[in-house]
Amino acid sequence: MEIHNRIKHIIDQLDLNNSSFAKLIGVTSTTIDSITNGRLQSDGFRKKTKPGFDLLNNIITKCNINPEYLFGSSEALFNNEKSTHKGLSLPKVISVNEKGEENINFIGAQARAGYLNGYGDPEYIEQLPSFSMPMLKNGTYRCFEVKGNSMSTTIYDGDLLFGKYVDDFDYILDGRIYVIISKNDGVVVKRVINRIKESGKLILKSDNKDGNYPMFSINAEDIIEVWYASMYASKQMPDPINIYEQMHIMEAKLYELEELYNKTLLAVNKL
Repeated sequence: MEIHNRIKHIIDQLDLNNSSFAKLIGVTSTTIDSITNGRLQSDGFRKKTKPGFDLLNNIITKCNINPEYLFGSSEALFNNEKSTHKGLSLPKVISVNEKGEENINFIGAQARAGYLNGYGDPEYIEQLPSFSMPMLKNGTYRCFEVKGNSMSTTIYDGDLLFGKYVDDFDYILDGRIYVIISKNDGVVVKRVINRIKESGKLILKSDNKDGNYPMFSINAEDIIEVWYASMYASKQMPDPINIYEQMHIMEAKLYELEELYNKTLLAVNKL
């Protein structure tokens, strides 16, 4: 097996696509494509690029790959036959545009059920609507349509939440809003309390205090992906100030003026 086939086998064994594997080892997806698929030549032949030392070293160190496997002297893929690529690492699939730049995939309310089964399927991810936003470039992002009113007063049903991928449980901050993808609960948008180190769980709570939305927890081993809510677009326009609120404001100002007048009058009488 030639080295480009061995690299392709590593990508398959890690259950990644070329773009997510490229991000993991710190190169462009075009670089990995040229190694595994080859560059199209004028005669129609695809010439495969030979990987350099730095790229191979990154594969070995970041994916726990046995160096002897890469160079064909062993069939043991991972060091100690065990991969360290587990837990929160990278999205299984990252889609890119024709320039090799990452897309933002849109997961609408109707697509959320399918996302739980398709998050690691390149064909599923690539058929999702995708776009780019100039202000969301530093990281991997996905856009989720909010479903339900459990986060009302902050985020409403139908709002669009832009999540930045979190690749380490330690980066999850208490009290912030995240999109959590888990085996048993699917796609949920909640405010999170991180108790991974203490008890191996994330505690999730809702902002809506009017409905029946109790706190609950998810075990770390059940969590598939975590996306930090870094921006959102809302269909809810703020209501104009209510006439009764305006009356309350005027009454308060009148009270303060009357109080000031009485104090001033009392001071004058003492003169």
